[in-house]
Amino acid sequence: MGFFQKIADFFTSTRRPASDTPLLSTEELKKKILDLNKDSRPYQIRPANSDEEGVDFVAEWKIVDAKWYQIFAKAALKDTFKIFLKLHSETSEVHALDQRFTVAWSAGIPVLSMSVSAFRGQQQSVEFGTNYAFTEKGELGQVYNYHFSTNEMKKPIQDAVTGGGWIYRGVVRKGKL
Repeated sequence: MGFFQKIADFFTSTRRPASDTPLLSTEELKKKILDLNKDSRPYQIRPANSDEEGVDFVAEWKIVDAKWYQIFAKAALKDTFKIFLKLHSETSEVHALDQRFTVAWSAGIPVLSMSVSAFRGQQQSVEFGTNYAFTEKGELGQVYNYHFSTNEMKKPIQDAVTGGGWIYRGVVRKGKL
């Protein structure tokens, strides 16, 4: 692979498997992607629904999950995003498109709205923070500490795809999915 290809791959978040990696079938790769779902992870990967026509899977923060939204609310997360995944069996590639949303909080409940940002393509972001206040013991202490990174979601997906012998290719518009 040439220098310019490496630069292009870097900017599009494209990852390639090692040359000796065995190629999984489409069905085996789908299972491997869905197996990434764990209750302990702040994201989920689900089959796309009819409103998300043209893609196979959607990975997204569990911002509306009852177990997780309190954590996201305390963190006052202002942006969230989804990764749309489309499998291309003929080329053994998974095309991925990131989409960012703005989150507004109302009485601790998330309300999602589309961002008016002109962002398209691949997103790398980290949100973190901490809050100190008086604890139940009446002492000043850390109430919460959080860290959310897009790589928490992206890296396991990229590793599953490339571990299955497929290419994870970041795209910049839906037409390229």
